[in-house]
Amino acid sequence: MLEPIEPRHNHTVEKIGGTSIANTEAVLKNVFLRTHADTEPYGRIFVVSAYAGMTDLLLEHKKTGAPGVFAHYAGSDSDWAWGDSLTELGDAMIAKNANVLGDPASRRLADGFVRDRVEGVRTCLLDLQRLCTHGHFRLDHHMETVREMLAGLGEAHSAFNTSLLLKDNGLNAVFVDLTGWRDESDPTLDERISGALEGIDFACELPIVTGYAHCREGMVRRFDRGYTEVTFSRLAVVTEAGEAVIHKEFHLSSADPKLVGEGKVRTIGHTNYDVADQLSNMGMEAVHPNAAKGLRQAGIPLRVRNTFDPADPGTMFEGDYVSEEPRVEIVTGLKDVHALEFFEQEMVGVKGYDTGILEALKRHHVRIVTKTSNANTITHYLAGSRKAVKRVIADLGAAFPTAEISTRNVAIVSAIGSDMSVPGLDATALVALRDAGIELLGVHRLSRKVDMMFILEESQFEAAISALHAALVESDTETATERAAA
Repeated sequence: MLEPIEPRHNHTVEKIGGTSIANTEAVLKNVFLRTHADTEPYGRIFVVSAYAGMTDLLLEHKKTGAPGVFAHYAGSDSDWAWGDSLTELGDAMIAKNANVLGDPASRRLADGFVRDRVEGVRTCLLDLQRLCTHGHFRLDHHMETVREMLAGLGEAHSAFNTSLLLKDNGLNAVFVDLTGWRDESDPTLDERISGALEGIDFACELPIVTGYAHCREGMVRRFDRGYTEVTFSRLAVVTEAGEAVIHKEFHLSSADPKLVGEGKVRTIGHTNYDVADQLSNMGMEAVHPNAAKGLRQAGIPLRVRNTFDPADPGTMFEGDYVSEEPRVEIVTGLKDVHALEFFEQEMVGVKGYDTGILEALKRHHVRIVTKTSNANTITHYLAGSRKAVKRVIADLGAAFPTAEISTRNVAIVSAIGSDMSVPGLDATALVALRDAGIELLGVHRLSRKVDMMFILEESQFEAAISALHAALVESDTETATERAAA
């Protein structure tokens, strides 16, 4: 186990997501220029994601699966479908340049950058297609490399534009390209970062770093669409930052204000990395789990701030933090969960069933949210496409012909906190759900007391969030206020 490293520097490493970076005016004013505070703009390293929607055009749509350049290149019967898609991408990037950059000279530089990268990618993909017409080369052997190259194009575009925008506004910004464009070296991620930052003075220069980093390990292959936060995390670790900061377009609140009401939620404020992991498991990533792991091991705290509320300190995640009084910090959940029930009468005392199920889930890239088992039944609660789950069921049916395998759609609602050892918490939650007319299909709670999960019908998801938030968070806030007044 790695010993935590004590950060030695005062600079911060900060990440701006795709939705935030697209709101140029707010990010420039609230994050880069810091017009709300009398604070120096330097002493920070910024990692930027691709503008919202660009990675969808490059790879495939994250939610709908609609094909982007990569999906067309990998699977289309038409040799020109991917070429048309790449042209559309270039047009979208140039349109974004006009949106973001007011200075005509900067726009010309940005448009030239886009044309150079897009046409460079087009030439590379055409050459690869020609090469693979020969029998000794197969296109499918190169798909991971193609996906890596395309992914980096979105982050290079947004980082280059951001550096131009900041220069236009009087800041000494430096574009730091980690994408490995026309670079024949094959460094590790840490080597790529160290080499790119060499010679930059954080005290008077503002590095704007691409969220994608080309390296020996393969960022997209290992982390899929979460690679930007892993780059951000390693930058903080390698440079021994004092703090890591993520700028989002919302506060990390005790629940979704759209479900429980804007006036009823509260900002989490302070919690630990264990809570961050539980949030990730519920599909509500404060930070990618692999990114959180690096920060936690290095002893670097993570702050999540709202881009549009710059005066608010946000929510701090630290490794050893525990709330002063036991409480529930957030109520969240996940819809469209597949409950996969595997029943086998002969399972009692026999090993191998669990391993077989896990292998099938891994083979079809289906994520486990939670699981439960008894003597002859194993139930996995899964996040993944219906098609992938059907493939899992087909594999299990072939491997275990006497087993009864069924699936149904459910929702999971989870109460999460750094210390939830509140006396009677389980009973309070169950009574609240009963009074709201919600019938439970299951309850999961581990001895570490950082989360409690409730399995229920999908149609009751919103009602369950509201009921639990009222009982476990709003009532706790009222009690704390009463204690302070006394």
